Amino acid sequence: MKAREWLVLARLPGMGAARLAELVAARPDWPDGWLAVLPREAAMSLRLWLDHPARSPLSAELAADEAWLTAEPGRHLIHPDHPAWPRLLGQIADPPPVLWALGDLEALAPPRLAMVGSRRPTREGLTNATGFARELAGRGWCVVSGMALGIDAAAQQAALDAGGASVAVLGCGVDVIYPPRHHRLHRRLQESGGLLLSEHPPGTPARAGFFPRRNRIVTGLSLGVLVVEAAERSGSLVSARLALEQNREVFALPGSIHNPMARGCLQLIRDGAVLVRDLNDILAELSQWAVAAAPASMPGPGPAEVGEDSLLRWLSDTPTPVDALVALTGRGVADCQRGLLELELEGAVTQAAGGWVRLPTRPGA
Repeated sequence: MKAREWLVLARLPGMGAARLAELVAARPDWPDGWLAVLPREAAMSLRLWLDHPARSPLSAELAADEAWLTAEPGRHLIHPDHPAWPRLLGQIADPPPVLWALGDLEALAPPRLAMVGSRRPTREGLTNATGFARELAGRGWCVVSGMALGIDAAAQQAALDAGGASVAVLGCGVDVIYPPRHHRLHRRLQESGGLLLSEHPPGTPARAGFFPRRNRIVTGLSLGVLVVEAAERSGSLVSARLALEQNREVFALPGSIHNPMARGCLQLIRDGAVLVRDLNDILAELSQWAVAAAPASMPGPGPAEVGEDSLLRWLSDTPTPVDALVALTGRGVADCQRGLLELELEGAVTQAAGGWVRLPTRPGA
């Protein structure tokens, strides 16, 4: 479907994200299939807009949405049919129907790790957040967080300082600066390497109830979540729970038993989160993604990597499963399998236990 049709669905009354996700999974035709499966109130609203747009409240809302999108460069609406839509979101139970975006959509291209933590971190916590974010950026990963005070903002700032990518998911419109003291970070995230995302239309003010919902997108966008510091009762622990529900990896930094800001992380580790000493502990759990996130100094693509054979750039001597390649490349399962078979016939790749590996280039080949 086109962006306008996704906007209409997002604006229909009485439609929560989970309910809409169920209907999207059924892939009804537009518009008759949708009219048949929508709840009565939403179907009536859609029918009015289709038949009598001048009488529909949706028309004014859509006009305002489209005016905002076209007013300046760097404003985007991404949806499940958009090429930049993060496929990882399709794995969660209640993905947003659309995401408003402000900044550089290329920030969504690298593998992503969420970093969250206390709004009142210790000096050690800030140092750890900054160090991990810089190293992640140096390894080609994107840092995802919520632009909140403390650990979130420190991690995102450090990733950008290192020349990497960072995505901030907001509990307000992407054009609303919250918290207000982060106006410089908000501006930086609109520039190269940064991106602001929200499920709420532009101009939507921050509300307390939006932030727990925001967290499901932070973790849903990511392969895992690293909790840097957290008290025993903390929003970061909510993010960790959401990550587990979404089948994501949860990582936690240990700390002193005497540090109140370490107790949440110690609780997570006790409950099964991966104890993290350095970045290699994370990449060891996400080994196939570590290959994809190799530094930019990797050898350049060979002749077979042009166009559809770009699968090679995601492979090394560490086995990478097909489902990982699907998520990384945005290609379908059948398309990936067909491309791998062609590369295997060319002697460029082979299957191994755990996935596909890249074969060394023969001299003179």
